[in-house]
Amino acid sequence: MAIQALSFIAGDGERLGGFLAATGMGPAAIRDAARDPQFLAGVLDYVAGNEPLLVDFAKHADLPPETIMIAVQALGGAASHTNWP
Repeated sequence: MAIQALSFIAGDGERLGGFLAATGMGPAAIRDAARDPQFLAGVLDYVAGNEPLLVDFAKHADLPPETIMIAVQALGGAASHTNWP
């Protein structure tokens, strides 16, 4: 689900720009970080922390937003996406 969320973010320039700004990472660093489970948990947390993004991603993934929130909690709760790897 986190990789799907990352792909969803990357598929739109505006969403990607916001994500890059929030992480302080460049596209190449994100490709490398995408192998890290903690980073992926942070991606879901990022999505969950932005209600319009959460709703858009949930529709795209054909999932209820609650399912995404459950995944965030299962991966350690609200991971602080202000401290990206």
